[in-house]
Formats: sequence, C-alpha cells, structure tokens
Amino acid sequence: MFRILVTNDDGIHSQGIIALEQALRSVGETITVAPAHEMSAASHSLTLARPLRIEKIDDTHFSVDGTPTDCVTLAMNEILKHTPPDLIVSGINKGGNLGDDVIYSGTVAGALEAAIYGLPGIAISLVQRLNFDFEHAAEFAAQIAARALSDGFPGPLLNINVPPGPIRGVRITRQGTKIIKPTIIEGTDPRQRKYYWIGEESMTWNEEEGTDYEALRQGLVSMTPLRNDMTDHRALEQLRLRDWGTMLEPLLR
Repeated sequence: MFRILVTNDDGIHSQGIIALEQALRSVGETITVAPAHEMSAASHSLTLARPLRIEKIDDTHFSVDGTPTDCVTLAMNEILKHTPPDLIVSGINKGGNLGDDVIYSGTVAGALEAAIYGLPGIAISLVQRLNFDFEHAAEFAAQIAARALSDGFPGPLLNINVPPGPIRGVRITRQGTKIIKPTIIEGTDPRQRKYYWIGEESMTWNEEEGTDYEALRQGLVSMTPLRNDMTDHRALEQLRLRDWGTMLEPLLR
C-alpha cells in the first residue's frame, strides 16, 4: 500500500487538511504531520533558533510547533524515518497560491520539500475567500495523487489551484505575475512602541494566456509544475556568452 505524508500551513485542525486526508485514504495510508497553529506565508523557512516539539495525537496524526518545512523535516527524519512516504501532499489551503504567491506560500513549501528527499509533491489550494467547501478540491487531489503514484509525473512538484464548485476542467499552466499595492498599518503597542502590519490593499494580475491566473478566471483548475532549482538557465547562458566570468581577472593580477 502507498504511504502519503499530508501537511499544510493552516494548522492541523484546519477543515482543508481534514478533507484532504479523508479523500486521500482512498489512495493509500495517510500520515498527517502539520503545524500546531496557522503558519501562512511561512515560505520555506526552517526553525533553527529554538527547539521544536512534536505532539502525537494518535498513530497517524502529529502536530509540530513550527513551519510546514519543519513538519516535513521532522516527519522524514524522525516520525517516518523507518517507513518513508511515497508522496507528500500539502493543503488544502484556504485561498489561492497563484503566481508570485508561491514564493511566500507555506503550502507550496511543504510540498516542495519533497524534492529534497527525492519524492513527488503536490500542493493544492482552494481559490475562495469565504464559505469554504473543500469537497471537490479534495476529490481532485485524490485523483491526482493516485495518478502520480501509479504513473509518476515530470518534475518534483505540481502546484494546483482549484476554483469553488464542481470541477469544470483542468489547464496545465505557468506562473502568472501580480501587481499589488500594499497597505502598511502603523500602530502603537501598550508599551508605546511602534509596530507595522503589512497587508494587501489592492491587487491586479497578469492574465496572459497560459498562466494560472487566466485558468482560474475561466473557472478552471490550474496545474503548474514547479521545481526547487531556482537557476535562471536563460540568464546563465547569457552571462557565459557575455563573458561575465572573466570580469574580475584584472583585479586578481
């Protein structure tokens, strides 16, 4: 039987992870290792400045007082070190992880950590703000997980964003880009020290053909392959062609 590690960034008690886990049980054995509390926008951060604690809820559920990356790291090296998973699935996130959001997303980071261990990863998000219904996204995640385990898929990670309601179609996409106007709220705490709270006041996005944003605008699921190699290979070749590697030679004589 396949073994699936489930994680998220909304916390182990989130409705999204509960729906995801229930759907994945039709595919294989699930083990959930997730943050004890919400860790949205934690990105790929790893906790190094303090010790971490694992709370065993039962034989298949563990909470960690850390980030999604902490959860996968402890799962792979402690909780499941003798029985490693075949797949890591992260989600279902409350809200989309589209375009540039993947840089900040703890949901995506949890799945991308799979690549470090040579495993496939799936990140899945429900692009909705209120009245979350995870049923269709969870069913879709189970279908993708089953196919990934039976057929495999190119690349280490699929980032999936699902619109609300029944699945109307799927599009293979690339990352889009967004334009935001951040709002920074300034306040004073009880000790009269200033603090700043960063939010998003308004946002627009590039709906070019083939992007994840365009797919969601049309009511379709977007599936974007991602990788942990962040090298810009086109720029790499340009740097070589322009001989940038020799620019320091006069200084080294």
